[in-house]
Amino acid sequence: MKILLLRLSSMGDVLHTLPAVTDMWQARPDLCLHWLVEPAFAPIAQLHPGVTRVIPFSLRVHKERWRGLAAALRDLRRSLRGEHYEHILDAQGLYKSALLGRLGGAPLWGLDAASAREPGATRLYHRRFRVAWGQPAISRNRQLFAQALDYALPETPPDYGLQGAAACLRKDTLAGPWGELVQQPFVLGFHGTSWENKEWREDYWRALAAPLKQAGLRLLLPAGSAREAARAQRIATQADNVLALPTLTLLELAALIVRADAYVGMDTGLSYLAGALGLAGVTLYGPTASGRFSVAENRQTTLQSPAPCSPCGKSRCPLPEAKNGLILCQQALRPEQVWTALSPLLEH
Repeated sequence: MKILLLRLSSMGDVLHTLPAVTDMWQARPDLCLHWLVEPAFAPIAQLHPGVTRVIPFSLRVHKERWRGLAAALRDLRRSLRGEHYEHILDAQGLYKSALLGRLGGAPLWGLDAASAREPGATRLYHRRFRVAWGQPAISRNRQLFAQALDYALPETPPDYGLQGAAACLRKDTLAGPWGELVQQPFVLGFHGTSWENKEWREDYWRALAAPLKQAGLRLLLPAGSAREAARAQRIATQADNVLALPTLTLLELAALIVRADAYVGMDTGLSYLAGALGLAGVTLYGPTASGRFSVAENRQTTLQSPAPCSPCGKSRCPLPEAKNGLILCQQALRPEQVWTALSPLLEH
């Protein structure tokens, strides 16, 4: 039986869907899963052995170029209907995902109005399932898949299903500068986020670099945008064991992750990718709540800011101090606290 999954973005959402795919793969080997996803996150979906085909489609790009949108949607409709899906499962719960799902020509299933992020989108579904809010995203996805695809929800811990992919990445020979980077022990620092108020202070990153240097470790800082690259360069110029990385593809970054000693990261997709690939590390939470999104692995530690305003759940800090660039919840996460959480993970 062939089914189509819609989980378009973001990186964190895509990663939080993988344990549900593992459940399905183990409980329903009769199912052939195709996945419609934003091209930027297609490499993540392709890493999972339970995904037969990944269909990259960038609604974002076509929305910026309206002239080509109608043609792109016609092509997608033709391609999806040619697969003759038995069912289509929308795990995103948004208008855009529901509308794309209707192009497939098969019964469209998803969350009910009380469970979806955009309740109105559920009117487009042929069948709806209730999954209570207030749970980690991974748990919600696992429950949705189990209900929709008719199998008992496993009582086992979440499994991202990437063990085989991680082993293959470790075996691959890294070409060019990447091969040289992994010759010395290093920790990855995921400093970039989609919310500026999630960012840890630059001087805190430099302060963390000091005990890392004493432990014989470098701190490597990837960047996904010009702003993040400039930030990484500023941090690196004042700490001789910090290196600002050039732009990496997602697979190149994954190849570095599986060779790193650990990571320190903000609440961002790269922290979740590292956790999913089995890397030990510490994830820092300021305006967001660790209990809702944290990686459920015993080699990862989460630190919630002790500031009284944390977590506020807001993408912009509402406090007056923010006008001067001071984000109180992130300032309260001290470098020495992070090192105390990180150092035991480096001993394993």
